[in-house]
Amino acid sequence: HFPLLFQFDPDNTGYISTEKFRSLLQRHGSELDPHKLEVLLALADSNSEGRICYQDFVNLMSNKRSNSFRQAILQGNRRLCSKALLEETGLSLSQRLIRHVAYETLPREIDRKWYYDSYTCCPPPWFMITITIVAFFLYNGVVLDRFVLQVTHPLYLKNTLLYHPQLRAQAWRYLTYIFMHAGIEHLGLNVVLQLLVGVPLEMVHGAARISFVYVAGVVAGSLAVSVADMTAPVVGSSGGVYALVSAHLANIVMNWSGMKCQFKLLRMAVALICMSFEFGRAVWLRFHPSAYPPCPHPSFMAHLGGVMVGITLGVIILRNYEQRLQDQTLWWIFLSIYLIFVVFAIFWNIFAYNLLDLKLPPPP
Repeated sequence: HFPLLFQFDPDNTGYISTEKFRSLLQRHGSELDPHKLEVLLALADSNSEGRICYQDFVNLMSNKRSNSFRQAILQGNRRLCSKALLEETGLSLSQRLIRHVAYETLPREIDRKWYYDSYTCCPPPWFMITITIVAFFLYNGVVLDRFVLQVTHPLYLKNTLLYHPQLRAQAWRYLTYIFMHAGIEHLGLNVVLQLLVGVPLEMVHGAARISFVYVAGVVAGSLAVSVADMTAPVVGSSGGVYALVSAHLANIVMNWSGMKCQFKLLRMAVALICMSFEFGRAVWLRFHPSAYPPCPHPSFMAHLGGVMVGITLGVIILRNYEQRLQDQTLWWIFLSIYLIFVVFAIFWNIFAYNLLDLKLPPPP
């Protein structure tokens, strides 16, 4: 089709008139995917200048979209005329799964159809699956072979993965604490949320974006503890999990009318109940007197750090499906705020502990 477009643009202006573009689609439309043909027709109908950018056509055929192309669709005066993706029948099991993921995560029909057409499961959602398997393996292999290694026993502090205020100079602990959990119920809830929420999000938004939100939530969680709860250790992946879940829930609320997922109100209620239960448990555990003083219980501030990342950076990332983040003003604002907080927390860890008269738990 590309040579034909050049024939319709003899002056090499990079544009083609909508009349010629329509005639080209009518002549060769049977060779195109129906959903892509529908998007092209919507693009032609929505253009008020009477011409189509050749690069927009290339973006569509190569499964890439520019901001100008997406805006041309969203601001057009023509709705997609064919039936919704949810109404299509005769789909295989894998196609129904992809359709289900599209309706669970994307608020616009044009985005859902685009994702349905372009998703190939290559690469698969490897990040969330890998991080979950590693956490489960380490917990079962390192902790559950000795049942005394729970948060009610001081031996859990001897683990080299968790964050401890006396060992805050060991930078890896700000990340690796996610692989240790405060009991099997803590691990189970985080694993379930990571798989049920994280895997569909990664299928849609890709490993790079989802891993960024997850890791940013993890780092913000441990740094929040080091600033706001300076005498407590940290275990569990709640910082990353809460970043993903809160970003997803906030995205649903912001696009409530466009989200067509079934039982969305019930799903939100269940997610909020689970998160509230885990957070309440963490708060109770933190302030409950330790059976082995001066061994402290883990902090709950990592949950709040993850939520803050989710409703700022996470919302921006999930809201702009397949769009360049560097073109988003809010992205740079929230990223700058996050980086400022990280720098502040680093200096806080270097100087504040020495300036404040704190009674830290003994090193493990």
